[in-house]
Amino acid sequence: MTATTRFRFTLFAAASATALLAGAANAQTTPQSAEPEATEIGEIVVTGTRVPNRSRLDTLAPVDVVTQEDLQNRGTTELAAALAQSVPSLTFPRPAVVDGTDSIRPATLRGLSPDQTLVLVNGTRRHASALVNVNGSVGRGSAAVDLNTIPSGALDRVEVLRDGASAQYGSDAIAGVVNLRLRQAREGGGATVTFGQYNTTIDTPRAGSRDEQDGGTVTASAWQGFGLGQDGYLTLSAEYLQRDPTNRSDLDPRVTPNAITARFGDPQVEQWTVFANAGAPLGNGWEAYGWAGFQDRDSESAAFPRLASNVNNVAALYPDGFLPKIAVNSQDLSAAGGLRGSIGGWDADVNLVYGRNALDFRTENSLNATYGAASPTSFDSGSLIYDQLVLGADLARQFEIGLYAPLNVAVGLEARRETYDIQAGQPESWNRGPLGSNTALAGGAQGFPGFQPSNEVDEDRTAVGVFIDVEAPITEQFTVAGAVRYEDYSDFGTSTTGKISARYDFAPSFALRGSVSTGFRAPSLQQSFFTSTSSVIQNGAVVETGTFPATSAVASLLGAQPLDAETSVNYTVGAVYRLGDFNLTIDAYKIDIEDQIVLSELINRSFSPQVASLLDPLGVQAARFFLNGVDTTTKGIDIVGRYRLGTERFGDWDFTVAANFNDVEVKRLPTSSSVLNPVPPLFARSRILTIENGTPDTKISGTADWSYGRWGVTARATHYASVLQPGSTAAADYATGDKVVADFEARFQASERVALSLGVDNAFDEYPDAVPVSLNSNGVLGFPFYSPFGFNGRYVYARVALSW
Repeated sequence: MTATTRFRFTLFAAASATALLAGAANAQTTPQSAEPEATEIGEIVVTGTRVPNRSRLDTLAPVDVVTQEDLQNRGTTELAAALAQSVPSLTFPRPAVVDGTDSIRPATLRGLSPDQTLVLVNGTRRHASALVNVNGSVGRGSAAVDLNTIPSGALDRVEVLRDGASAQYGSDAIAGVVNLRLRQAREGGGATVTFGQYNTTIDTPRAGSRDEQDGGTVTASAWQGFGLGQDGYLTLSAEYLQRDPTNRSDLDPRVTPNAITARFGDPQVEQWTVFANAGAPLGNGWEAYGWAGFQDRDSESAAFPRLASNVNNVAALYPDGFLPKIAVNSQDLSAAGGLRGSIGGWDADVNLVYGRNALDFRTENSLNATYGAASPTSFDSGSLIYDQLVLGADLARQFEIGLYAPLNVAVGLEARRETYDIQAGQPESWNRGPLGSNTALAGGAQGFPGFQPSNEVDEDRTAVGVFIDVEAPITEQFTVAGAVRYEDYSDFGTSTTGKISARYDFAPSFALRGSVSTGFRAPSLQQSFFTSTSSVIQNGAVVETGTFPATSAVASLLGAQPLDAETSVNYTVGAVYRLGDFNLTIDAYKIDIEDQIVLSELINRSFSPQVASLLDPLGVQAARFFLNGVDTTTKGIDIVGRYRLGTERFGDWDFTVAANFNDVEVKRLPTSSSVLNPVPPLFARSRILTIENGTPDTKISGTADWSYGRWGVTARATHYASVLQPGSTAAADYATGDKVVADFEARFQASERVALSLGVDNAFDEYPDAVPVSLNSNGVLGFPFYSPFGFNGRYVYARVALSW
């Protein structure tokens, strides 16, 4: 940490702590502060509890609430990036040159795998992306929900449950649950236009210092509420986003004079999204409800450059070499319908939810070297399609059995059907052409070879789960809760999970809470059946790599076994303190995970003659596959403190300090079942260190919001501990360094209907430490893409918001 960085971090931490302590002291000296403040409607949560009217400070497990205002008052319009700025234990790296993961970037909670967090929309399971993250990024091996398929303007709030919840919600809820609650409005509306771009100074070892203005982004969004009958509602939302690419590469020493030949940064994106949310009474206490959304996203990122001297370049097509582009069209569809009412004294909710994500890949500005000058330069490289149909039925009832308050009982059923398809690209995108006998030439489209007919799959599975959830207020101070869930999958078997929670309120201002739960995550269809041939960068060299299902003959010989579910045990203990306008939550956790599903090492043909004899007939230089067998222990503490101060002369103040301290340790590695001698390694150094050190072990943020009359200001600073981007040896490691990122926004309410905002994210133009020259032989990787705050520098923006 540099002296300047230390000063900035110390300054904001000291100021934030002082504000909170002053708030606590002020609360203690205010006469009415002996009683907790009245629960605000905005603090009521539905995630983690099935008891109505429970506030976030009254829950048995920690829940973060991110409001629509929180999402809007910042520069980014990406939902995942906004949540990462708001939730202490959530991070959202911005990987680059890792194929489709550039466009569909996963978020992580508590440093765990992206697919170990369950995402809900209005309390129902959200479908995952069709993409599998198979290259060298945080979240490698996962197939997670793409949070950016839902526009922020369609949401009323986001609730993040930071606790294991498989017994309550099913598979994937090992780290916690993100519940996206859609806006409900019968009237009114609004529109927002945000424009921003990076205005930054880039310092890389070879290029030195250069100024850049790029990544220009325009986001236009609008929503409108309509009445349906006397009490129904229909809320329509729409958003359009256009973003130019960024480039943070260093000079390429392979060309004379040295020049930037790569494009390392955010992809170019154009997308539009529409959402509708509706509900209407049917009579006799019943209500019909539903929602639907669709997003079309075109994204284009870059692969590694091919110089003019590259053996796979064709001078007749690209006399100066070429930079392959990977274009992804993502079409994401979701639709839901349900009925709510009362049956025999039970509150009933029955719903049917469908979701589908289709990714069409194109490889542009490229060639297939085995076709020579006759090669196409644009290729249809195939498609990935995943869809999910979920039927849910819940019943809840309160019983008066002599406890302090009614016993709350909920039972339910969830039946799910999933399908996964891989469709091949055009033949030239994957095959070997007339010059294919020349083994020095790589077949397929350079940068992203297409999916082959041998990669095509059409798989499906079903799962049925039943649960019971009980919450019992034993006394006025003591509440206990328990849940049990049983699930049966058609492809891997059954799982039973449970959870016990308790809370004791020693006084209106202080409570202790805790829980113990078991969890599981079923292997996704993407992990079970994804297969491809692709160009993977290993130690700076391009390696043609085959990804094989764990049940394939090749994977079995190399040491794979059929996939099974991950299992976990989650322990949480915490405290809640509130006095007047000050509140503080501290929650410690330990998460033990067994048999985590990971993507194996690249097993190269050079490892042994036996491996070479397996891979050579398949036309690949290396193989990899999914496998169970990694055990981890994650320990940490979440701290969130908030103080609100209202004054007549100096306006209203809202101070928040949030921190996450997290440690992940790999306890066990997979055991190979290979009969080869020697046995190929399945999981080695770089993969272990990515799990342990790929996300920050400390993240601390301080935010101050001020409003007075028509004016408003937000100031936020976030400290990120250093993250390691590991290589195959210690000499190939590099790190981001400890960094503090500061954001500022000023707002002016020009009239009752018009608001203007100016802001800057990363105001001090902070970057992760640059990649050393010795580890950047081609100049592509200017900065570590494991960086939890990205590597684009200062972002300046303006926003115009209308309301009616």
